[in-house]
Amino acid sequence: MESLTTQKSPPASQRGHGFASSRALRPSGKVLPEHARGHNRSLVLQALYAGGQKSRADIARETGLTRVTISDLVAELLVEGLVLEMGQREDARPGKPATLLELNGIAFQIIGIDLSEAATFRGAVLDLRGRVISRAEVPLDSNTGADATAKVVALVGSLVDAATLPVLGIGVGSPGIVDLAGVVLSAPNLGWVAEPLHDVLAERYCLPVVVINDANAAALAEHSFGGAESDMMVVKVGHGVGAGLLLGGSPLFGSRFAAGEIGHVVVGTDGGAECACGKHGCLETWLATPRLDAALALAATSEDKIAVLRAAGQRLGIALAPVVGALNLSEVVLSGPTDLLDGPLAEAVIETLRARTMAEFHGDLTLRMTTLGEDIVMRGAAVMVLSGQLGVS
Repeated sequence: MESLTTQKSPPASQRGHGFASSRALRPSGKVLPEHARGHNRSLVLQALYAGGQKSRADIARETGLTRVTISDLVAELLVEGLVLEMGQREDARPGKPATLLELNGIAFQIIGIDLSEAATFRGAVLDLRGRVISRAEVPLDSNTGADATAKVVALVGSLVDAATLPVLGIGVGSPGIVDLAGVVLSAPNLGWVAEPLHDVLAERYCLPVVVINDANAAALAEHSFGGAESDMMVVKVGHGVGAGLLLGGSPLFGSRFAAGEIGHVVVGTDGGAECACGKHGCLETWLATPRLDAALALAATSEDKIAVLRAAGQRLGIALAPVVGALNLSEVVLSGPTDLLDGPLAEAVIETLRARTMAEFHGDLTLRMTTLGEDIVMRGAAVMVLSGQLGVS
């Protein structure tokens, strides 16, 4: 997809579930003594996760840790099976060849859950590299409230049973506003208000659980697996519409956990259809998959269908322009049905952003479709678990 140019700290009750409100996804340097061992362990794992095979000396140079510290940590990780010795490096340099180390991508498996789609809850068993091992799904059948929660519990159970290695944790991407304790504060399309999804799953399966907004999960997946910039936004279109934001490589949640909740922003002053939240003319009424499908079904001609898609794209551009202007983002990624988003809709977004932002500051902003397809939220869920449990992404 073209770019806009011719080219291209929470309360104590909310800690301990894998993410802090301003924590970077990846460790990047030494830390206070009381936290040093766990942090330095994550530094070693991140060096191997991001850079492939390395020697102990390579890791010491990259992390700034002493060779003694590296040897101690590597010995621990070898015993745990998280790191493997891969043999000696073929090296023309004098001296004993270095032994190469590699992160063991099959030491654990991760359960990733995507609750963002209108008709189906989807999930997968993934390895530590975010690769899908097996899949499962359950039809939503318009269930809401406790019935929808029961379907999530059943889906997770089927995937836990399908895992062939120890499970590192369960990651869930949910529509709506989700706090740092994994409570879905509001998800109108699922009929959830203050739904304690983290606690329900943690109590049932006795595994580490992280629950996050689905668009935030998508942003984490783009950052780890899609090559996205550190200042970027993912717009996730499915049952609803939401956005995930990364600034400086850290997720932005907002003071009330609603950063990126653009689906329930009224776009324009001309009214519009009634939204599930009770307002009229919210972005979701133009852009959510069920709304777009219904509007397209009523369109009599191909020209009418294009007009429907362009109208949705214009409304998205109206919603995005002030965000792009305020945050000086380098990239916006669209995630959702390609047949709806890529084409007239995306072109209308670009045109609207061009008309509503200053080219001097935002002319190089790139707008593109995700390359991660329908697995983006599940893979983002894997990133949440990886970051929370191992400190890598």
